[in-house]
Amino acid sequence: MKELTIGPNDAGQRLDRFLAKAVPLLPASLAQKYIRIKRIKCNGARAERDTRLKAGDVLQLYINDEFFDKPRQDNAYLTVAAPRLNIVYEDDNILLVDKRPGVAVHPHDGAEYGRTLIDHIQAYLYQKHQWSPRAENAFTPSLCNRIDRNTGGIVIAAKTAEALRIMNQKIKDREMEKRYLAIVEGTPRPAEGSLRGYLFKDAQKNRVYVTDTPQPGSKSCRTDYRTVATRQGLSLVECRLITGRTHQIRAQFAHAGHPLLGDGKYGKLDKRFDRSYQALYSYQLTFRFTTDGGVLSYLDGKRFQVEDVDFVREYFPDYSI
Repeated sequence: MKELTIGPNDAGQRLDRFLAKAVPLLPASLAQKYIRIKRIKCNGARAERDTRLKAGDVLQLYINDEFFDKPRQDNAYLTVAAPRLNIVYEDDNILLVDKRPGVAVHPHDGAEYGRTLIDHIQAYLYQKHQWSPRAENAFTPSLCNRIDRNTGGIVIAAKTAEALRIMNQKIKDREMEKRYLAIVEGTPRPAEGSLRGYLFKDAQKNRVYVTDTPQPGSKSCRTDYRTVATRQGLSLVECRLITGRTHQIRAQFAHAGHPLLGDGKYGKLDKRFDRSYQALYSYQLTFRFTTDGGVLSYLDGKRFQVEDVDFVREYFPDYSI
């Protein structure tokens, strides 16, 4: 419990507005709840959100110490009162979340304070009392893989340091299989095959380039695919990443003459379709361990899949994932 004494400069303010300034990490909805259940009192008595504070009033705040820290990127999870997560699978070690397009996984230049996927995951675990930052010296729940902001799909989060270490190694050793669904323009020929080439990343432009022959600084890339449906000049394809390069699927299909629907970076936006971001979804994840999985051994051979992909439902309603 902490006490705050109201000085002359704070007198006359409503309680809820004072709290928003004095305890900026405390979400407004949570502050209102704490006032209602008397975890925030004024002079030892119940107060209301619109109580006008007077000089000399003493507020008693029965809230966790974390909320009194200064706002920073690493405590943005505290500002999330109601985490929004589509959980595919959860156990004591990991959390698989279906990230929807438009959500960033990590902050970018501070612009996503409190709105990123990791903020919501950390808020979820904190509120479930499965993670106590004050009790940890260094570890925080972390993401094991990333997905572009405008791509949807399964993201893996580790709840423990050991799970994070093992999962990162499994990803590095390619001991899991990720499958994507994408809508591309035109009809790939052959209907099933492999896209192979060399990919060069221009970090300054946040863009990659695919060539048929090796170039200085390029890396080999391979995407296996099969066409599962065609309609209205579009094809729904399932992709399996053999290599995992930045923007690989998007760039390789564009290089092959079949840019992804809605991908303005590597193709052109088709005015016939109301879509402003790429139709790409990491919809299925299978663990295929070839080495000891330690505390995660029980995951070997397990497959997880999202329940719904919006662009499949919209453009290929007869296809069931």
